[in-house]
Amino acid sequence: MLAIVVESPDRLIWREVPDVCAGPGEVLIKVTTAGVNRADLLQAAGHYPPPPGASDILGLEVSGVIAAVGDGVTKWTVGQEVCALLAGGGYAEFVAVPAGQVMPIPSGVSVNDAAALPEVACTVWSNIVMTAHLAPGELILLHGGASGIGTHAIQVARALGNRVAVTAGSRSKLDVCAELGAELLISYRDEDFVARVNNEGGANVILDLLGASYLDRNLDALAPDGRLVIIGMQGGVKAELNIAKMVPKRLHVIATSLRGRPVDGPNSKSVIVDAVVKSVWPMLADDRVRPIIGARFPIADAGEAHRVLTSGETSGKVLLTVGD
Repeated sequence: MLAIVVESPDRLIWREVPDVCAGPGEVLIKVTTAGVNRADLLQAAGHYPPPPGASDILGLEVSGVIAAVGDGVTKWTVGQEVCALLAGGGYAEFVAVPAGQVMPIPSGVSVNDAAALPEVACTVWSNIVMTAHLAPGELILLHGGASGIGTHAIQVARALGNRVAVTAGSRSKLDVCAELGAELLISYRDEDFVARVNNEGGANVILDLLGASYLDRNLDALAPDGRLVIIGMQGGVKAELNIAKMVPKRLHVIATSLRGRPVDGPNSKSVIVDAVVKSVWPMLADDRVRPIIGARFPIADAGEAHRVLTSGETSGKVLLTVGD
């Protein structure tokens, strides 16, 4: 089969690699489209190795058609159009994935667009609902509001009955967030997000991609009993945690990841996938949520797709077209 091979961060080559097959409990997907994530950029640069046992091929989400099922798989059949959350392997003609991480294509979404959903939907739902327990009416602050995660989280939070604040770096990106339902639009280049959010009583939940560089200010921006969920480290990995700010407001600081979770069991990918299909897919079916796609590239141009994602030139998801 063909797959992307990383020769260097700037040289992603589409070439022959050994075939994959569906093992016990797995499904083999003929890939139509693959999603691009910042984790792929980090892995290509040598900074984010795949979990033990996962494919070393890039790609954390795909859509396509089931080509084969392994022993013990009863839920899925050959020929079904699906999308899937992966630990790796998506930048390829075929990928093998545990059956519990496979999802039907949501009603109203094409197979070509569905690759924009697995990673963001599972990340957002597992963090703002399953971890932070966002309640209707609460204010959520999303850093990187125009990102793939941000654009999805705005829509989900609004569908759940929440007020949404976002930070972004340009007027055009803030406009995208506003169109999706964000109410409090903050330019991180020109404004103090802490002051803006505290004028609204503080954020009950903050979903943060930056990590260290925003830690102290995030604490300042939280309302009493607020929950900060850190899912990225774009702003560094080490910062001082001021406990004196946390205790009076009873704050929660949580750090999570998705890729390294187990396939099955408590807090696993299969549990998250099941929750997403039950709770988020109906939001897509009735148009409360839609995939936001900023750019598409042929798989052979994966290097250019990585450049565009790195540059921040686009909003929403970047996709790679692999098959028909």
